[in-house]
Amino acid sequence: MVKLPPLSLYIHIPWCVQKCPYCDFNSHALKGEVPHKEYVQHLLNDLQQDLPLTGGRGVATIFIGGGTPSLLSGEAMQMLLDGVRASLPLSPQAEITMEANPGTVEADRFSAYQRAGINRISIGVQSFEQEKLTRLGRIHGPDEARRAAKLATGLGLRSFNLDLMHGLPDQSPQQALDDLRQAIALDPPHLSWYQLTIEPNTLFASRPPQLPDEDDLWDIFEQGHQLLSAAGYQQYETSAYAKPGYRCEHNLNYWRFGDYLGIGCGAHGKLTQPDGSIIRTTKTRHPRGFMSGNYLDKRHQVSDAEKPFEFFMNRFRLLEAAPRHEFADYTGLTEASIRAPLDEALSKGYLTETSQHWQVTEKGQLFLNSLLELFLAE
Repeated sequence: MVKLPPLSLYIHIPWCVQKCPYCDFNSHALKGEVPHKEYVQHLLNDLQQDLPLTGGRGVATIFIGGGTPSLLSGEAMQMLLDGVRASLPLSPQAEITMEANPGTVEADRFSAYQRAGINRISIGVQSFEQEKLTRLGRIHGPDEARRAAKLATGLGLRSFNLDLMHGLPDQSPQQALDDLRQAIALDPPHLSWYQLTIEPNTLFASRPPQLPDEDDLWDIFEQGHQLLSAAGYQQYETSAYAKPGYRCEHNLNYWRFGDYLGIGCGAHGKLTQPDGSIIRTTKTRHPRGFMSGNYLDKRHQVSDAEKPFEFFMNRFRLLEAAPRHEFADYTGLTEASIRAPLDEALSKGYLTETSQHWQVTEKGQLFLNSLLELFLAE
């Protein structure tokens, strides 16, 4: 008997003022006005169509991503979250996060978002150096980033996150660590600090910039990790750092192989059914198609052969120990079915095992792809 995992809700707002050259998310440069209310109505219709897949479960976390969700009006956000609350049981303690660009963080608009129920914002800073921001196609400057962080502090939200990148084009370790020091000085409860990677189908992929070499990247990571630890941040996932009590509950649910409804352009969902089957959904990517009422692009049932890789691909990004019973609980498979790859991972020193848990070792973190490949279907 499969145990239904906790359920989260992801909502995608697809528009940006302009497309960044490194971004492979489903975002579309804005032509004209955001169709605020019309799009929200489509989001709520999309949600209604997916409700039968939730098994009547309540939602513990909501994440509104993009694109640039902070292009949505306060009124539209109120309409959206009221509609969600009317459709799904929402825990009174629910963490409700919204992504925002520093240039669109206006005090009055944020008070409206807060009234609608947003209690955590994630601010896409990326760098505090103007030249780097220009290279990344960002439309805000360093001062706006600092102002947005101070505004978030003053709002008395439950938490906020700063997104910061390193390994930028022509970035020296000194510049990368200087960015990190400036982010730490703003005292966010949560910091996402990740390395720029060149993704296919982006402007950077067609015209690759000069990125720092492996040795520099390793120096940046090692020294940055020390800076963060000294400032009281704990690393709990490959690129996520938080002060105690401020981990991102929504992302933790993804990494623990929880379920999530995905609504809006190009959103992905993963929903375990009472019979133990796992259904993945993908929504129509383009706003035009989505807003003509064709919400679902693909629906796919995850085969038993795919489940071990999917489970560990998420679980082993987390640095916490993985309870062994959750593999059987959330996949419906026996541990015996993965004993061979587990034994190989143990013999290679990628994992340790107790009667209760599996724990990724430092070597396992370093060779995460090799560890995960052991669980790929034949």
